[in-house]
Amino acid sequence: MESSSTFRLSPLIRITLLSLYVALTAPLPFLAQVTNAPVAPVLLWVGIAIGLIALYAALSERVIVDDRGIQVTYPKWVPRFFRKGWSLPWAEVKSLKPRTTGQGGLVYYFLSEDGKAYLLPMRIVGFARLVQIVQEKTGIDTADVYPLAQPWMYLILLGFTLLLLLVDAWTITTAVAGVGIQ
Repeated sequence: MESSSTFRLSPLIRITLLSLYVALTAPLPFLAQVTNAPVAPVLLWVGIAIGLIALYAALSERVIVDDRGIQVTYPKWVPRFFRKGWSLPWAEVKSLKPRTTGQGGLVYYFLSEDGKAYLLPMRIVGFARLVQIVQEKTGIDTADVYPLAQPWMYLILLGFTLLLLLVDAWTITTAVAGVGIQ
């Protein structure tokens, strides 16, 4: 009997990033209309919708671990050219190597026997359990492996995003009323 576990992206991260996208893009068509910008508002709405779908697709990542290995997958509706995922059998995992990001954080890569690197998903619910499974299946010490960002960081970002949405509401209301913008 094979045991399998599925880990999904944290809802806090998904909600925060989707909200931030909406907050950054929603006022644009209204402002384009009021300022008679050369780009039609309808074209902006289409672009925003396509971007929102692409972002949601990127945030629909699933990590599946079983007795054979680990894989990162996406729903069938996500085109493979956009996000294709990967799969790595436990027997091929050579090591888990940390790498510093440009912002000074640490990410981890699985190194396979053939020298390929696979990013360890770190923004999932149950990350500690995933790391424990990795240690059990590979024998690699994962005691020092922690998520890249802590939940409080996303809570702060969500708080600022909500403030930005309030400013957006004022901006859109002002633009629709035609007051003060020209």
